[in-house]
Amino acid sequence: MRTRRQEIRRFLVFALVPLAIFTLVLVVPFTRGIYFTFTDWNGFDVTQFVGLDNYIAAFQNEDFWGSMLFTAGYVVASLILVNVVAFGLALLVTIPLRGVNVLRTAFFLPNLIGGVILGLIWQFLFGQALPTIAEATGIPVFAENWLLDTTTAFWAMVIVTVWQMSGYMMIIYVTALMSIEQEALEASLIDGTNAVQRLVFIKLPLMAQAFTISLFLTLRNAFMAFDLNLSLTGGNPYGTTELISLQVFREAFSFGNFSSGQTQAVLMFVVIAIAALAQVAISKRFEVQR
Repeated sequence: MRTRRQEIRRFLVFALVPLAIFTLVLVVPFTRGIYFTFTDWNGFDVTQFVGLDNYIAAFQNEDFWGSMLFTAGYVVASLILVNVVAFGLALLVTIPLRGVNVLRTAFFLPNLIGGVILGLIWQFLFGQALPTIAEATGIPVFAENWLLDTTTAFWAMVIVTVWQMSGYMMIIYVTALMSIEQEALEASLIDGTNAVQRLVFIKLPLMAQAFTISLFLTLRNAFMAFDLNLSLTGGNPYGTTELISLQVFREAFSFGNFSSGQTQAVLMFVVIAIAALAQVAISKRFEVQR
C-alpha cells in the first residue's frame, strides 16, 4: 500500500509540472482567445459583450475569405509537390552509390534557413537575378518579376516552399524506405517483379505511415506559413497573395481590430483542425499493419 502511494506521489510530482505548463501556455490563452471573440476587445480592455457580431463580420469579410481561398490553393499545391519531390529525392538518395550522404545533407540544408531570410533571398532571385539571366539567355519564362503578378507570385511561393520543405520530408521517406524488410523485397524478386512493380505493390503500401506523417506536417506548415509570405511577397500585389495567417496578423496589429482578428484566428484554427483530421483519417485507411 505504501509503495502504491509512493508511485502515485511520484507520478503527480512529475506529471503536474508539465501539465501546469501546458495549461498556462496553451489552454488558458486559447480559452481567453475564444472569450475575446465574443467581446469588443481592443488589445487591452473589454468594454462590452457583443455576442456573435465578430463571427458575422468575419463571414461577411471578403478579404478574409479571399485569403482563405488563396491559402487553400497554396496548401493543395504545396501538399502535392512537396511530397512528390521529397519522395523522388528519397528514392534517389537510397540508391547504393558514392556521395549519397552528401546529397542528403545538400537536400536537407534549405530547411535550416529561416523563413524571413529565405524569402529575402528568393525575392532577390525572382526580382533581379532571374530576370537578368533571362535577358542574357533569351529564356522568356523569367523575363518579368514573378512577384508582381498574382498568378506567378502564387507559384513563386509554392516553388520556395517546395525547395525548403522537401528535404525535411525526404528524411521521413528515407527512414521508411530503409525500414522495409528485405525479406519482402527478396520474395518479390523471386516472383519476377520489376522495379516499378516493387515500388507500387511493395514499397508504397509499407510506407503508408510515412505518407500520413509527411502529409500532415506539410498541411500544417502550409496552413500556418507566415514569415515566408511576409518577406517574399508581403501580400502584394494589392493584398492578393495574403495567406490567412498574414491576413489575421494585419487585421489585428496593422488595423487594430483585435477582436475581429482573434475571431479570424479561431476560424482559421477550426479550418486547419478539420483539414488535418480529415487528412489523417483518410491516410490511416491506407496503412498496412506489419
